[in-house]
Formats: sequence, structure tokens, C-alpha cells
Amino acid sequence: MDKFIVVAGNIGAGKSTLVELLSRELQLTPFYEPVSENPYLSDFYEDMKRWAFQSQLFYLTRRLRIHRQLLDVQGSVIQDRSVYEDAEIFAKNLFIQGDISERDFGVYQDLYQILTTLLPPPDMIIYLKTSVPVLAERITRRGRDFEADIPQDYLARLNDLYEGWIANVNQCPVLIISTDNLDLVTRKEHINLVVNTVKEKMTGRTELRI
Repeated sequence: MDKFIVVAGNIGAGKSTLVELLSRELQLTPFYEPVSENPYLSDFYEDMKRWAFQSQLFYLTRRLRIHRQLLDVQGSVIQDRSVYEDAEIFAKNLFIQGDISERDFGVYQDLYQILTTLLPPPDMIIYLKTSVPVLAERITRRGRDFEADIPQDYLARLNDLYEGWIANVNQCPVLIISTDNLDLVTRKEHINLVVNTVKEKMTGRTELRI
């Protein structure tokens, strides 16, 4: 593996679209988030307290497996959401709101800390910064049944945790892209700007506003 890039962001931020674009334009091997494969996901959205721990363990083990697999790829890779977000954003939020017990969260964190120390960090994180109204609009537009009832205050809490996590990332460079006015489907100038910025900003920290 030459370079390892992670695309991070809240639900509906546009991670998969950007991964697809950059994998095509920069010849990167994509690794996508296993959304539909989580056997707990629909149950989780119906009863978070009952299924939160099981759902997060699934994501942790699946993404750790993907993290290990991408190390064997020839060339550079790009990942749609990372194992770090599972622990630092989603599991932490569920613990804060009382859907994961302190005992279960402690077990989860111990497993996460031990396993991630054995894996190399990414070479770059691209964080898609998106406001809650735009997230809600995109989630509605893509029409996934299990996402239909996600409350906006839940998205807002995730956004707050993302901001806190990104502010403290120190293991690799971070590129922050504000996506509220970003169109990576029909606006060629937006596509070119993002692709060129990613190519140029493999070191250091910067923020791209459109």
C-alpha cells in the first residue's frame, strides 16, 4: 500500500460520492462502508438502547477487518468512513446518550485501543463538514428506509463529536471540506477543485470552502 486516505463525515455528508470520485480520478482502490450488511441496523434505529452495543461491535470488527485487508493492496487506497469514527463518534455518542452502558463502553474502548495500536494510521483524513439541515435533506433524498426517522438532534450531536475529534487528530494531515454548497455530481469546477486540492494537500492541514 502506497497511500491510505480516509473520507470521514456524518450520515449523508457525501462520503461514498467522494470516494467514488477520487478513486476514479486518482486511481485509488476504494473500500466502502458496509451499510446494508449490518444485520442489526434496522433493529438499532427502532430501539437504540437494545441494539446499540451489538451494532457498534459489528462495525468495529468489520472495519478492523477492512483496515487489515487494505494493507495488502498494491497502490493507494481510499476508505469510506474509518474505524476511528466508529469509536470516537458513534459509540461515544451512544454512550453519552445512555444507549450503551458504562461497562459495555469500557469493553468496547479497550478492544478498540488495543487493536488500533497494531494497525498503521491513514496518511490523510478528508473530513466532510456538513450542516444538519443539509444532512437531513440528503438523507431524505436518498430514501433509505432504515434512515427515515433519524432525528436532527441526533445528527447535531454527531456533528459536535466530529468537530471535537477532528480538532484533535494528530496522527496524519487533515483536509476539511465544507460540503453544504458542494456538488460533486454536476459541477465540473467543484470536482476539479476538490481533486486538485486532495492531490496538493497530502501534507499539512487546510480547509476548503465552496
